[in-house]
Amino acid sequence: MDELPVVIIGAGPQGLAAAAHATESGLDAVVLERGDAAAAAVSEWGHVRLFSSWPELTDAAGRRLLEPSGWSAPPAGYPTGAEWIEGYLAPLADALGERVRYGVTVTGVARHGRDKVVDGGRRSQPFVVHTRDADGTESRLLARSVIDASGTWGQPNPAGADGYPALGEPASADRISYRIPDDVAAFAGAHVVVVGAGHSATHAVLRLSELARRAPGTRVTWLLRRGTATNVFGGGSGAELPERAALGARARRVIESGVVDVVTGFRVAEFRAQDGALRIRSDDGREVADVSHVFALTGFRPDSDLLRELRIDLDPALEAVAGIAAEIDPNIHSCGSVSATGARQLAQPEQGLFIVGAKSYGRAPTFLALTGFEQVRSVVAHLAGDHESAARNELVLPDTGVCGGAGGFDEGASGCCAAPAPSVLQIGSRPVAVG
Repeated sequence: MDELPVVIIGAGPQGLAAAAHATESGLDAVVLERGDAAAAAVSEWGHVRLFSSWPELTDAAGRRLLEPSGWSAPPAGYPTGAEWIEGYLAPLADALGERVRYGVTVTGVARHGRDKVVDGGRRSQPFVVHTRDADGTESRLLARSVIDASGTWGQPNPAGADGYPALGEPASADRISYRIPDDVAAFAGAHVVVVGAGHSATHAVLRLSELARRAPGTRVTWLLRRGTATNVFGGGSGAELPERAALGARARRVIESGVVDVVTGFRVAEFRAQDGALRIRSDDGREVADVSHVFALTGFRPDSDLLRELRIDLDPALEAVAGIAAEIDPNIHSCGSVSATGARQLAQPEQGLFIVGAKSYGRAPTFLALTGFEQVRSVVAHLAGDHESAARNELVLPDTGVCGGAGGFDEGASGCCAAPAPSVLQIGSRPVAVG
């Protein structure tokens, strides 16, 4: 099977980095991206500024591939998603050239000629990647190995506090958004509700609070599931992600100024349409009325459906790769306390399959781009036969003081960090889900 390519699903930050490492190692790589350009998910939150700095947002193999063209890595600063694409991700995709195929949706991955049940000769068969292109044409591509870097951006969590959509949530879809707003001018004079406690929710609240100061009659209500608001204020001045700490400090000032109404311990159970607006009810019967629009920013979850015919091992709680679940559990770890996760920890029962990037973290909100870059470096080294390099830990993470899981949920603060902080939407630096 050595003549077959390594197929990489997704041309986001980790997918492109994997392709750069594969190219450098002499492996034939094919990147399949359903969008019409690289980093399509990042482009959807291009207006959001990351809390990781430029040195934490470029991969070593990517830099080595780009530097002969005269490109140089930005030395400092905190880019927006759009600036990340323009300054690094798009040039890297261009450098990879025809290795990246756009407008191709992966609909499933299996072993050639064998469904999930069949044991006989399974490991000797290549992977078969089922695809559909933009005009609906279906194809199959054989692969020696598969790296799933498809992320979680397409699977936002619902507003409902028990993990399922709240009653009336699907029926209220025209009034509920699951993405960080860019232009909020349309909500001037309206009552807008934000659900969630992480980076995305905090960013939305701050944008809306600016509108509330400019436009009389604008109301902003922030619904938090926890019993206190302390977990939205960040890791404090000692955190090594200062932009995140600054975001938390801004949120504290907004709350203390009274521009935003904060309701704690509110676990959304139901949305009801009433008099042209929404009424939101919590599990304990409290209600927030006359709501024009809701931003439900409660994190993301992986979609494992495309791997349903493969044998995979995921943690039952986090839906993360089982081999790293104990290291990334947000009830215990912050972003900075997570150990390196490489090929050994990411290995699946289906030999040759690796789930990397934000998707490898499942529902855990603590993913950072640096983690993903180390993952793909190790995985590609393993595939290239350099097992010494694959086993080496080259990752140094910042200490964020961030925990966002369910530990101490009813008390309002996670017990794993000295300074409780928000769950993180980290896409590629985890926005995404995301900074």
